[in-house]
Amino acid sequence: MSLLAPLALIGAAIIGPIIVAMYLLKLRREEQTVSSTFLWQRMVRDIEANAPWQKLRYNLLLLLQLLLLLLLVLALARPFFLTEGIAGRNLILIIDRSASMGAVDVAPTRLEAAKDEAIRLVDQLPDGGRATVIAAGGQMEVPAAATTDHRELRNAINGITLQNSGDSDLAQALTLAGALAAREEQSEVAIISDGNVTIPEDLTVPARVSLFPIGRSGDNVAVSALALQPGTAGQTLFAQATNYGDAIVTRRMDIYLDGALFNAYNLTIDPGREQSIVADIPAQVEVAEARLSDVDTLPTDDQAWAVSTLGDQTNVRIIGPGNRFLETGLALLPGVQSTLVPTSTTSFTQTAAQVPLTILDGVVPAELPPGNLLFIAPPTSTDYFSVTGELEFPAVRPISGDEPLLRNVSLSEVSVLKAARINPGNWARVVVDSDGAPLLVAGERDGRRIVVLAFDLHLSDLPLQVAFPLLLSNIVSYLSPGSGAEAAQLTPGQPLALQVDPAITEVRLTRPDGTQISSTRSDQITIQNGQAVYADTDALGVYMVEEFKDGELHARHLYAVNLFAANESRVEPEEELAITQTSGLQSAATDERVGRQEFWRWPAALALIVLIIEWLVYQRNGIAYLRDRRRNRGQRRSPLGTR
Repeated sequence: MSLLAPLALIGAAIIGPIIVAMYLLKLRREEQTVSSTFLWQRMVRDIEANAPWQKLRYNLLLLLQLLLLLLLVLALARPFFLTEGIAGRNLILIIDRSASMGAVDVAPTRLEAAKDEAIRLVDQLPDGGRATVIAAGGQMEVPAAATTDHRELRNAINGITLQNSGDSDLAQALTLAGALAAREEQSEVAIISDGNVTIPEDLTVPARVSLFPIGRSGDNVAVSALALQPGTAGQTLFAQATNYGDAIVTRRMDIYLDGALFNAYNLTIDPGREQSIVADIPAQVEVAEARLSDVDTLPTDDQAWAVSTLGDQTNVRIIGPGNRFLETGLALLPGVQSTLVPTSTTSFTQTAAQVPLTILDGVVPAELPPGNLLFIAPPTSTDYFSVTGELEFPAVRPISGDEPLLRNVSLSEVSVLKAARINPGNWARVVVDSDGAPLLVAGERDGRRIVVLAFDLHLSDLPLQVAFPLLLSNIVSYLSPGSGAEAAQLTPGQPLALQVDPAITEVRLTRPDGTQISSTRSDQITIQNGQAVYADTDALGVYMVEEFKDGELHARHLYAVNLFAANESRVEPEEELAITQTSGLQSAATDERVGRQEFWRWPAALALIVLIIEWLVYQRNGIAYLRDRRRNRGQRRSPLGTR
């Protein structure tokens, strides 16, 4: 135990002797002449024994007053003991609420344990200390900012809920925490997480950063893939389970088709490995579901869904002289139907709902067609970008990061002979860069998605690489949202986008829990530029979208939202994080007991109790007198007994 204000102990050294001296001082009595001293022998002996001091005798009041003094001085000295916690006066709490925090190895879940830990840290704040609560995982939120109100902080912490869409990226949260810590001295950042997070490498936090790890077990098996693909005699089901733990696991996977049990498979999976199932199923099946038996550390990823896209077709329009590489690549994509349109075409009668994607291969028409656009080797400038020249033998440098267009794509072996030097506007993000100008950009402007590939496929060896069909599939999925097999599989939090015909009067969506949302009665579904968008897809399961035209059902679409996130299913907790701090520390951990848990309130409460007891002892004669008087009054008022 230590003291924050040890000088308060001087009060005991000063006031304690004064209290004792008051009991040593003898009362000064007035002299009186009496006829006999026989009855006053004891008083006379006391006067003759000492003057002005008397012998200190046992006195309950003295003991109570000294005890009261010690308790008050102890409370004023602010005693504390060291614990795992925080020592600053400005606390910045970062609470991880990503999908992995739904693990149940800590009862009831890791997130609930994290909230309990956050409340404990808030209770450690000294008087006048303030705290900021940041919820990380998915869309960052700040439910409480720089407040000293502990009740507000507790309500903000308890209001944090699990987000399946959380990508566990702490870049934004740590950037905000660093900005807040730089404003005030004695700041401290506390991260409460299982450690399965992404930390930016070039970030330095101007405060002490501590990780409070949550979780005990890393054993977990997940349904890592589930898909329905059109087959020769119906549909083909592909299911995969992955063991993210350190031991061999035997689990049973149950497959349900449209809610009815189809088959059960016993799987024995080695650590870090996966096991797949391929089965032929009837063409009329709309929804397939895979469930893993029993319950492991993370129940969220033990279930997955897939929806049928049999009969669904994405129409793609190609304007150009003809490109065998491009046409063959599109033909390999399931559910994609491409049509070659002559370059002389100047008017387009089909709507964006009918043809959601147009590929402009080496041409730029005077009037751009409706819908989303893919430019390949544009010869001239447009309203969306400028062409200022050519690049010869440009280097291919993909941008690092989580880019959906480069998912499972490796461009390290691609060579380009010549490319257009394009200068995109602020609407575009660079996907593949080179010396002097980008080679691949993507973005959204005027309600349409646009991708620009700066080089001709014939002037590169990209069509000969394995990366070409994968890149083409990713581009088509990006430019044709809401259609095709890829678009039917969404990640949590990914907006559901559907091209709709202008004649559609209502779009109705049914969530996995059965809740219905209509575009005519809710602003959660927005229809703009021929596209219906619904953003709240954090819940896992099957979403159904229905299009109505004048009250009659026109079309029906199914979408499956699954976790399928290896970084979330890998639930092994981490004990420290690599975070550079201005103090020179390179990691965040809680090995040192630097937290101060004050307990001055307990001595103060005991002092109040002792004060009440001391007052009762001091007034005991008066209390006894009042009690006897009340008793006698009661006896006088009672009726006379019988004679």
